[in-house]
Amino acid sequence: MKQFEVLDISGDIGLKAFGKSLKEAFINVASGMYSLITKLDAIEKKKTINISLEKHSLDALLVSWLNELIFYFDAYGFIGKKIVIEEASFNTEEFKLKAKISGEEIDPERHERKLLIKAATYHRLRIEKRNNFWEIDVIFDI
Repeated sequence: MKQFEVLDISGDIGLKAFGKSLKEAFINVASGMYSLITKLDAIEKKKTINISLEKHSLDALLVSWLNELIFYFDAYGFIGKKIVIEEASFNTEEFKLKAKISGEEIDPERHERKLLIKAATYHRLRIEKRNNFWEIDVIFDI
């Protein structure tokens, strides 16, 4: 099973991510987003950041998750290589996750820059379980 595929959207870019579980789909959409920013082969696991989020809906949790990763990239140049979601709750009462992301700060001399992603959006956002697999469609402002 592929982890994600790029959706060509006029003026923006999107991803369709897949996972056997919702947790895996969240990891794959984050990895896909990082791959839009740079080639991940050259990223090393030098530093680890922790992210903890709690939102009122699954859609809000996903968009906040991706925008938090974009914030760490914009503010600190941090880009992840390995993503581990340590705790997650995706039930109707509680939408939260705790994750550790290992990676490094981007170095323009070693890392090729691809797209400048501004934000994950709610436009055409879709999180759906189909045939025992989760699919996530998300569009990014670039």
